[in-house]
Amino acid sequence: MTLDQWRRGAGTALSFTTFGLGGVIIGVVIAPLLFVLVPATELRRRWMRRLIQLAFRAFIGLMRSVGVLRYEMENIDLLQRPGLLILANHPSLIDVIFLVAHTRHADCIVNGALAHNPFTRGPIKAAGYITNKDPETVLAAAKASMARGNSLILFPEGTRTAPGGQVHCRRGGANIALRTGTSITPVLILCEPVTLTKGEPWYHIPEKQIHVKLKVMEDLRVAQDKHKPPRQQAVELTRWLNDYFNKELEQFRHERDTRPVAGNKAHDYRHSGA
Repeated sequence: MTLDQWRRGAGTALSFTTFGLGGVIIGVVIAPLLFVLVPATELRRRWMRRLIQLAFRAFIGLMRSVGVLRYEMENIDLLQRPGLLILANHPSLIDVIFLVAHTRHADCIVNGALAHNPFTRGPIKAAGYITNKDPETVLAAAKASMARGNSLILFPEGTRTAPGGQVHCRRGGANIALRTGTSITPVLILCEPVTLTKGEPWYHIPEKQIHVKLKVMEDLRVAQDKHKPPRQQAVELTRWLNDYFNKELEQFRHERDTRPVAGNKAHDYRHSGA
């Protein structure tokens, strides 16, 4: 490894150690205090989510200050609106940190394994994040959360995007959009060089500094067709979301070229629905 990689490796170790300690402190100290001092469940969750948001912003600031990464964000203010259904691609482990840090009243659908991780289970339980167990339970919880003004963050692939960059959505995001009648707020995320993908340990330090680019896109109205069964609509919308994300991401990678990428159906969908 080069000297710069060793330096960024030390910064990465410091960052993730701080992240782990922060999770333990929130789960072991702060969360129990909130359970005692704030008996109202929804208010307690709002406070915890705000605390997590501030902690994530501090974590991003730490990673930037020690040279682990740099980032650019476009249209990020759009995430301050209430009741959003935010769907994003998921190239890296740190994507959710950026989204939660900049989304007002962020709720998340998280992997059930994180609810048992000693570093994350305390904050997840105290914040009331939704775990992806039974699909019907998730749908009901998502609808109730957005009705309370929370914005739901979901990675529709259900896992991190493969290193090749192609998005392969599952039907969860489409089902929530169709069942709740909520427009989709797409977020495009690029991470260059690709790092912290599924199964990759944190100590694999890339040759170059990580550059995260995040762009909040125009809302997509979800049109429902009463003549089609819900499952068929979800399949069609999921298929379209795959096309949308892959074509828009290709455009995002070449954003200096304002010509549309061939085959992009985003404009048609925004006007006519799936």
